[in-house]
Amino acid sequence: MTDLTTNHTVGIGRTTVVKRFRTWDRGQPEREWRTLTLLARHAPGLAPVPVERTTAPPTVTMTRVPGTPLRGTQVGPEQLAPLAAALTRFQQAVPRTEIDALPPRLWAPGDILAAVRDQCAAAPRGRAGRATDDRQGSATALDAGARWVVGPALDTLVAAEPAAAVLGFADGNLANYLWDGSRVRLVDFESAGRADRVQELAEIAEHVSVWSDSSLDTEALIGHFPLTRPERARLRDLRRLTALMWLLMLEADSHGPRPRNPTGTVARQAGRLLRLLG
Repeated sequence: MTDLTTNHTVGIGRTTVVKRFRTWDRGQPEREWRTLTLLARHAPGLAPVPVERTTAPPTVTMTRVPGTPLRGTQVGPEQLAPLAAALTRFQQAVPRTEIDALPPRLWAPGDILAAVRDQCAAAPRGRAGRATDDRQGSATALDAGARWVVGPALDTLVAAEPAAAVLGFADGNLANYLWDGSRVRLVDFESAGRADRVQELAEIAEHVSVWSDSSLDTEALIGHFPLTRPERARLRDLRRLTALMWLLMLEADSHGPRPRNPTGTVARQAGRLLRLLG
């Protein structure tokens, strides 16, 4: 399965699931518990029900929900509408007053922009001119991304407050979208918080899982969400930023002692970024 890291382990029982956190420096257990509680109150049936939590070490116990992950599957028209409906309900079921009281989701646009700029600045320029044949595509994409990401328009983009904040899932991994044959349920909320609806769409549209070992028509999915012209422009740039972030992560992983991703993953992500930069 193509992916990078996980911050928790999961113990699956007959009726309950126990999530054990490996890291919790950014309030991940609290985010998980808070989101489960909000959804149980305002969107029952969409996600597990919280049962119990401990703090040393941090664990969250929740009910087990039916369904199999969409990851590793071909997500067709039969699943697209329920998937969009689940995302819409997740984002909109919680009252605005309660959303406004939440902390921002992890990896808000400004956080991603700062991290990506730092990584691009630390890397040597002119990668394409020095790359071997098998790295030419990724080097070209990284050079293009490094030129694009320094543009001042992106500072304006990330500073802009969304017209309407939503509950943000902050996770586009299709492994966390469970299909039971008629509806989609959501799991894994350790990064959740107050968010920009457009970033949430960029998150799932550009997550590596939607194309690496699964198949999802991202344009068809986005078509289920009415967007204004400014929102479409924002989505375009947030998709570019997310795709560049993924390319940097996948490139770093490919140079590690034990790459986690199949051969060709970096090249495919590079092609995806170049198409988005267009």
